[in-house]
Amino acid sequence: MPLQNRVLASGDIVATPARGLFMGNRGILHDHHQRLGTARWRHKAWVTCVLRHKDWHRAVMQPNHYTELFFLDEAVALAAGHRPCALCRHKEYQAFRTALGHTGTAKSLDIALHAARVIPRTMCQLRHAADIANLPDGTIIYDETPHLLYKDTSRPVTPHGYGPPRPRPRSGSATVLTPALTVKALSQGYRATLHPTAERASKT
Repeated sequence: MPLQNRVLASGDIVATPARGLFMGNRGILHDHHQRLGTARWRHKAWVTCVLRHKDWHRAVMQPNHYTELFFLDEAVALAAGHRPCALCRHKEYQAFRTALGHTGTAKSLDIALHAARVIPRTMCQLRHAADIANLPDGTIIYDETPHLLYKDTSRPVTPHGYGPPRPRPRSGSATVLTPALTVKALSQGYRATLHPTAERASKT
């Protein structure tokens, strides 16, 4: 039976058999029976990690160890509020920092990201409005369901991949799931790693 450790672009954490491209960490969120409690983070360093790093091996959701979270791809992880891991994705972490023009510590970056992704004193995702014409590729908006903006299309996000594309609106306001600070990084050249279905969908 699938564990409840898959993070959606909406910020929800669900159980699904679908496989993703990345793992992540927000601290210990599960109990000794591999069940999630009410906590949705234990620290502000929300990172996105590779599935394999060197010869390291982890048994998922072990007692007193951080909860291994999983994502369809990096666009979803970014929308959920995560950033590249400075250890296993050091090159991407540095590219993310450069895109933001951030010269401070990782801790100060995480504090800024946390302010952009969470409504204070709640566990709710902070969403914002923006002109869709100004949003970069890799941004995820909410249009009845989460949709990825990619090239000239908007495509629905599912746990298994991206659905058939539809034309991307050229104007109007959009409800944006990707935190404003992360949208800035995407606008300044950071490129999110996308699930293969993003490209296949563009040819349907």
